[in-house]
Amino acid sequence: MATTAAFTLDDLTAILLAAAGDQGADFGAELTTEFDALGYDSLALLEISGRIEREYGISLDDDPLTAQSTPQSLIDSVNSLLSTSV
Repeated sequence: MATTAAFTLDDLTAILLAAAGDQGADFGAELTTEFDALGYDSLALLEISGRIEREYGISLDDDPLTAQSTPQSLIDSVNSLLSTSV
């Protein structure tokens, strides 16, 4: 399990690259762009969800990882769960 107190853009980027490879997205510039527009399909999002849950010891709902969600909404959801699990 990760030891960070917060889930950051760097954490998300590392998980996205490990789970689905480089889709050519610049996440810092595209935090509010939907995942499907960034090239991440539902299978990639399932893999990303599983990695986050294992590494951070949380359970994500389906909502933060729909194709219509954004990197920022996922970061916010993970941090919300982390803050309540402390």
